[in-house]
Amino acid sequence: MKILVVDDEKLLVKGIRFNLENEGFEVEVAYDGATAVELARTGNFDLIILDLMMPVLSGTEACMKIREFSDVPVIMLTARSEDEDKLMGFACGADDYVTKPFNIREVIARIRALLRRSGGGTQQQVRSALLTVGGLSLDTEQRVAVRDGQVIDLTAKEYDLIELLMKNPRRVYSRESLMNLVWGYSYVGDYRTVDVHIRRLREKLEPNPAEPVYIITKWGVGYYFQGENRTAG
Repeated sequence: MKILVVDDEKLLVKGIRFNLENEGFEVEVAYDGATAVELARTGNFDLIILDLMMPVLSGTEACMKIREFSDVPVIMLTARSEDEDKLMGFACGADDYVTKPFNIREVIARIRALLRRSGGGTQQQVRSALLTVGGLSLDTEQRVAVRDGQVIDLTAKEYDLIELLMKNPRRVYSRESLMNLVWGYSYVGDYRTVDVHIRRLREKLEPNPAEPVYIITKWGVGYYFQGENRTAG
């Protein structure tokens, strides 16, 4: 699945791109509305994320031009939350609207919802709907964890954390990385929050929490998920 991310804040674009590529998306970026229109015309994207306020062409102007030749789903980003801005975004053809600062997991959920509604990526979504390692399975469509045939009750953040780790087996994440990816860059909190959630996940998902076989500690670095995932649909 190919996504175009357009925003004149280069650091923000870098963060969005990192997270989307972590989810398996192919990402191309631009920093102004005019470039976005040209890329949209030739790039065959499955979805476009557009900032509202940009140089050369604004997000609304770019969206209107894109709508002249494409019905690709568009998510509009803005630092303002006024209803008038939202209405303007929808009027120019945007499909969804996200206000900064945002939680990247929410943005990813909105992306997947739009792709489902538009019919984009259906085969890939079906193939990757179920992640399985040993007696542990994760249904990414229903956001449900199953251990040895029993549904496990997870909080939203616990689910986000285990999904990230399972989708990237053997990749070691620092506490700072996990905080940014799961809680969002704007979250102000102690990194011990990550340790608490890891402990709770082990209590819920590990056969023996004292000797974890899934969520492994890399001492002095962070955590990783052990084992290769099998996908099924």
